[in-house]
Parts: sequence; structure tokens; C-alpha cells
Amino acid sequence: MNLVLDASVALLWLAPQTNPAGVDYAASTLKALRQSQAVAPSLFAFEIANVVTKLEYKEVVTEADSQRYIAVLERLDITVDQATAAHALGDTLNLARRYKLSAYNAAYLELTLRTGLPLATLDAGLAKAATTAGVSIFGAPGFNQRH
Repeated sequence: MNLVLDASVALLWLAPQTNPAGVDYAASTLKALRQSQAVAPSLFAFEIANVVTKLEYKEVVTEADSQRYIAVLERLDITVDQATAAHALGDTLNLARRYKLSAYNAAYLELTLRTGLPLATLDAGLAKAATTAGVSIFGAPGFNQRH
């Protein structure tokens, strides 16, 4: 594995207009993932599905757009961490408390701490907590993306 992938990055591949400032970062992460691997907590697919349905409902994207996006996700080497739930009421809860994160964001932080992998995220609160916890942010200045 080369990085932990947050849904905030992956969702810009579907709807870049929702966060224009993050488009370049999301694109560079996607480019890197075409030649490497990512891991995500088990809630990743639920987060993606939730936002996809909201974007379709609001007519930001069509169902056809969503299907093409899902096909892209399926071609990438993204491993779903099977131990996410086992840490939810322990380490993840404690990280959520310590850094004032949602349990969902704390799951990404817990996974980065457990694996030692850098975190690809566009969530400012999660990035701040990760940096404070000593986690590398994927693509941050000074970060070597070959790791």
C-alpha cells in the first residue's frame, strides 16, 4: 500500500465542481493511484454511495456519470481495511475525542496511524488532526510520493 485514501479526494473525480480548489490535488492523487495502491477504511464505500446518491438527487451528476465513476474506482487498486470496525470503539473513538473529529474521519486517521501510510485527504479538519498526530499528508510539500 502507498497511501490511505479519503473519500473527500475520490469524490472529486466524480464532481470536481463541488471543490474547485481541490481538483489538482485529486487529479494528482488519481494519477499516482493508477500506478500504486491505496487502502481505505471499510466505511469508504458507504461514504461514496451516500454522496453519489445525494449528487444524483441534486442533479449535479447523472446516474450514467456515477456508473462511469464507479467503474474507475473498481479499476483502481483500493483495498478495503477489514479491521476498521474492530478499532471503532477503542482507538478510533479515542482519536475522535482527542482531535474533535467525526468517527468517520477518525477512522481514516486510525488507519493511517496503524499502517504508517500517508493520508490523501481534502478535509481540512482531518488533515490538521493527521499532521498534529504525526501523519504524513500525501502530496504535501516535502513529501516524496515514491514512498
